[in-house]
Amino acid sequence: MSRRAKPKASDAVRGEWLRRVEAEYRSSSITQHLTLWLTQVGASPDLVKAGLRIAADEIVHSDLSYRTYVAAGGTDAPRITRESLAFSRTDEPLERDVTRFGVEIFCLGETVAVPLFKELREPCTVPTARRALDRILRDEVRHRDFGWTLLGWLTEHPMWPELEALIVAELPGWFRKLKASYAPVGVESSAVPDEDRAWGLMPLDTYRACVDKAFERDWLPRFAKVGIDARRAF
Repeated sequence: MSRRAKPKASDAVRGEWLRRVEAEYRSSSITQHLTLWLTQVGASPDLVKAGLRIAADEIVHSDLSYRTYVAAGGTDAPRITRESLAFSRTDEPLERDVTRFGVEIFCLGETVAVPLFKELREPCTVPTARRALDRILRDEVRHRDFGWTLLGWLTEHPMWPELEALIVAELPGWFRKLKASYAPVGVESSAVPDEDRAWGLMPLDTYRACVDKAFERDWLPRFAKVGIDARRAF
């Protein structure tokens, strides 16, 4: 195959990029909810502005993902389920909901996204997919940093002892959910053809390795800085 020849896109490629369109819409909705709550609790203007920027980023990511899906021969519209984009408040103090969303979605999800997208991008050669992954990876670094900045802000909040206890109690469950998504136990990894890798896909084993890398490089030391033992939760 010539280097310049675009590899044929498989059903797996089309399915994955359409799923990413839908996931980016959900990420934007989550961030908009969180940013509203940050506004309501009087968070710093920098945090609020950063959250609004991230919500806009996710829509750009969705658009780039859909362009890649179309380039792969896809013709379906994304399945945007309204109910999955609505996030209700609990009846607890708003700071607790901010903590749940901020830590689970950003300190965990957006943090592991950095090595994930780096691995997805590495063998990707299809121009449309590569442009999408270049932009997404660049933004994910900032999204990750937003989560840890938010956590730092929470440590200075008068409710921090209560919020710290909340994180300690719920962190094991958040890790279980994340590993079930990216590194499910009992599911064997299958080889991903080079053509699919060129479109920005990768095998399950690589997802698992990225989770382990994020634990050692990010979660363990970053949580330790605020007095939380991530190893016990992981």
